[in-house]
Amino acid sequence: MNIRKLQANENYPMELLLLADPSRKLVEEYITRGESFIAEEEHEILGIYVLLPTRPETVELVNIAVAERSQGQGLGKMLVLHAIQTAKERGYKTIEIGTGNSSIGQLALYQKCGFRIVGVDQDFFIRHYEEEIYENGIQCRDMIRLSQDL
Repeated sequence: MNIRKLQANENYPMELLLLADPSRKLVEEYITRGESFIAEEEHEILGIYVLLPTRPETVELVNIAVAERSQGQGLGKMLVLHAIQTAKERGYKTIEIGTGNSSIGQLALYQKCGFRIVGVDQDFFIRHYEEEIYENGIQCRDMIRLSQDL
């Protein structure tokens, strides 16, 4: 498995990005401002994450997605750890991430990777997404914000 920065002349794997964030409008907005990294094996893209600078010395991991056929094999954790290491190498002091209140697996993964819950943006997904989102039988309403000092 190779993880590398997506080059400017390469197409974004939009179908993969939309697995983690169903808003094409939001995805298209932040991929132009952030740095995207892909995980590939034998020239096939299996995962992606996007780092977006937000404030001085702070970066946010705004999208992390793994192809459905590759989920449950540790690739998500590998991408999160790679993002943390990349942020450190770029000189950031803090890395942040947000996920839905219904994203139980992601909440567990991020905490296992050293993130701590720092807040809740109530009704974020109600305000910013046109269609209702459900995961694990729970309506996704609130953004759970997590952070890690680097």
